[in-house]
Parts: sequence; C-alpha cells; structure tokens
Amino acid sequence: MSKSNHGYVQTAALRKGDQSSEDGQPDEFTSTVADKWQGTVADKHDMVMLGRSQVLRRNFSFISILGFSSVLICTWELIFANLLFALTDGGTGGLFWGFTVTIISSWLLAMGWQGAVVGLSLLAGTIIQGQIALQNESYEPKQWHGTLLINAVVLFCIVFNTSLAKKLPLIEGFILLLHVIGLFAIVIPLWVLAPRNPANVALLQFNNGGEWQSTGLAFMVGLLTTLISMTGFDCSVHMSEEIKDASNTLPRALLWGVGLNAVLGYIVVITLCFTITDPTALLDSTTGFPFIQLFYNVTNSRAGTHIMTTIIVVNIVSAVISEIATASRQIWSFARDDGFPFSDFLKKVSPGWNIPLNAVVVNFLFGVAISLINLGSSVALGAIISLTLASLLSSYMLSIGCMFLKRLRGEPLPPAALPLGRWGLAINGIALAFLTAFFIFCFFPTTRLVDASTMNWNSAMFGGITLFATTWYLVGGHKKYRPPVDIQNRKL
Repeated sequence: MSKSNHGYVQTAALRKGDQSSEDGQPDEFTSTVADKWQGTVADKHDMVMLGRSQVLRRNFSFISILGFSSVLICTWELIFANLLFALTDGGTGGLFWGFTVTIISSWLLAMGWQGAVVGLSLLAGTIIQGQIALQNESYEPKQWHGTLLINAVVLFCIVFNTSLAKKLPLIEGFILLLHVIGLFAIVIPLWVLAPRNPANVALLQFNNGGEWQSTGLAFMVGLLTTLISMTGFDCSVHMSEEIKDASNTLPRALLWGVGLNAVLGYIVVITLCFTITDPTALLDSTTGFPFIQLFYNVTNSRAGTHIMTTIIVVNIVSAVISEIATASRQIWSFARDDGFPFSDFLKKVSPGWNIPLNAVVVNFLFGVAISLINLGSSVALGAIISLTLASLLSSYMLSIGCMFLKRLRGEPLPPAALPLGRWGLAINGIALAFLTAFFIFCFFPTTRLVDASTMNWNSAMFGGITLFATTWYLVGGHKKYRPPVDIQNRKL
C-alpha cells in the first residue's frame, strides 16, 4: 500500500506495481504530479530507492537552486546587519580573520539545517525601524512596532510560498542577481567616499569591548557573527525533491553557493575593515545598527543611506522567503516519518498544490506566535532566536559524526555523485573539531559581566527543547516513528 499524498510508499508495493492505496490515493506510478515535473530517470529511481512517492514539483534548476541557497544565507548582508557584535568582540581584525576561519569551516558545515524565520524577519523589521530613526530623530522605537513588522515580513513571504510557489524558482534567479549586483551598489560608494584605515589597523587591530580575560577569547566570541553569515548552505538539501536531476545538481549548487558567498563576503569584510575608522561612533548610533550610521557618515545623505540599506532589507526578506520554503519542507519530511506530534496533519500534500501547504501554514502560525513574545520581552525573543545557531551546529555534529563513525569502522557508504574518497575520514574529523569549538561558544554572552538583559539564554532554550523532544519520543513517539532506513531499498 502507499500514501502518496504524504510522500510515503511501501517499497514492496512499488515493486509489485500496486495502483492505489487503501485510502484511495494513487501510488508512485499514477502520481498526481505531471510527468514534466517528476524530473529525470535518475530522480525517479532515487525516489523508489528511498521508498518515497513524488508529490512535489521538480521545478528548480541549477541556477534557481543556487540563487535559493545563496540568497537564503545572505552572507554579506548579515555581515552588515550583525556588525554591532563583530565590532564589540574582535574589532576589524577579528572580523577579517574570523571570516577567514569561517570560510574554511563552512565547506565542512553544509550537512544539516533548521529554521530561523523569526530571526531573519526580526532583523529585517528592526533595520526598517533603524531607517525610521535615521529619518525622524524624534522617533522612539517600540517593541510592538517591531512585532508588527515581523508579522508583515512573515505574511509577505508566506504569500510567495503558497500563491506564487510555482514562480519561486524564477524569482530566486532574479534575487540572485540582486544579491550580486546589490553588493557593488553598496561597497562602491564606500570605496570612493569613505576614509581609509592603514593595513595594520584594518587587519591587525582587535577589540575587547566585552571585557573578556583576553583578546583571543573576545575574538572567539565575536567569531559567531561571521559564522552565522556562512552557515546553512545545505538549506537546498531540503528542497531536493523539487530539484531536477537532484543527485548531480544539488552537490554542484552547494559548492558554487559556498564559493560565491565566500567571495562576496570577503569583499564586504575587507571593505568594512578599511573604511571603519571610528568603531565607537558607529556603536553609539541611534539607529541601533552601525552599518546604517556608516552609510550616513560616508554619504552624508539620508536618501543615499536609505537606498543602500533597502538593498540589504530586500535581500534579507528574500532570504525569509527561501527560509520558509526550507523550514516547511523539513517539517513535512520529518512528519512523513511520524517524527512530530500531529504528523498526519503536517505530512499531507494536497493534489494540485503540490507543496506541503499545512507545514507552510504551521510555519506562519509559529512565526506569529513567537513574534508576540517580543511584546513582553525582547530578551526572551532573542533567546529563542539565538537557539538557531546552536541547533544548526548540533545537527551537523550528529550527521557528520555518524559519517565519521561509519568511515572509522570501514563500513560501506551509499554511492554519491561527489564522494570524498580517501579524504573523507580526515575531512569529517576536522569538521567535528571545528563544530565542537563553535558549539561551545554559541552559549557565550557578548560581554563577560552580564545581567538578565545581556545574558545568553541559549543554553536554557537548547536544553529545554532537547528535554521536550526526548520526553516525547520516550513517552509515545517511538511507537510511531519510522526511521528512513526502514523503508529504503539500497539494492535498487
């Protein structure tokens, strides 16, 4: 039998060619997805091997999925947006060398993903508030203003992921152009108009604004800013069932995405290191964002500053569009294995839509619910958002750790389009070393002396969610959960 509206089919049934399931839904051989959206012969073979039926459209090509992953990560945009933390811990020297270290680790980190819809939406909303503060000096930002802006961004991006879902690959291609061209629209004015730091100041001057015991420790804390900007390229992995010739297209898109954002990120980092001559003045900006103040100081024009800032806002909102697509597919995929409460609802894909609509709606409701926390405590909302990086790194550690263990034991691995070969064990080992160090610093606050408002509550949130998930699995989840290995047929 099969449940193709959920994307699950029994491999045995596929081999026998059963035409329908007990709930009346057609199986893989009578898919509700038009043949032109089912991908290549290799795609169909992979779906049968995985014990899955094709219920989503394969409408992403190499360029569109490259745009999807590159824009979602928004490396150079996040470097600008999170400049406050980099200048506080590490300074321009920490920013440059931190990004250099991050580039190395990011090639090893692209193995897992979890969402940050609210975090990116909050970032876009608060940047808009910063623009208002720049334009109107009497403006007093309120938390409810930020909450409304968060919801507006999430709602806007939900529309793209539902009504305009068929056009998403085309849109991602256009956004990729803005992601590249927009960078130069920002850095060229900085190159031409901004004063310059000498090289020894730009690249070798570090800052310990968090009053840590050493500059080296401050550097490691500030390193998280650049790490965030180069983490999560594997977001496109969760779109694999919507990519044409996924087994070949996806690995190439991952590598090209890392390379593209690394180059763009380096351009921004070097530009900032040489053009930020007075970090203290930027940190004291009434806009709340040092980069907005930098733009205004350099251009001496509110209009010019708004144009440059709006480019970053548009790209971050575009990243939220991709983020929702990634998050909804992840929820849907895990729900197919009955890994969540209410999995029967979450894994449903309605014929005609060919998207996990219920999972998209849950993403919207979750985003709205979390944003409401901002009305009572921005610290609590920040704690939830800060959970993102720790969750990402822990998922990477688990997946890479399993690969490392299999290689260490000499066990066979499934065939891959771009295998690591004899270097696999060493690469996995180095990745785990990087991940362990970064994971520890995820739980550090930005300053050594903390109070309730400056404390990093990430550890409490991470522990709470881990405890909840473990409890749910032990109490009843283990009775329903079907690990993917139970339905795969690697012999095909």
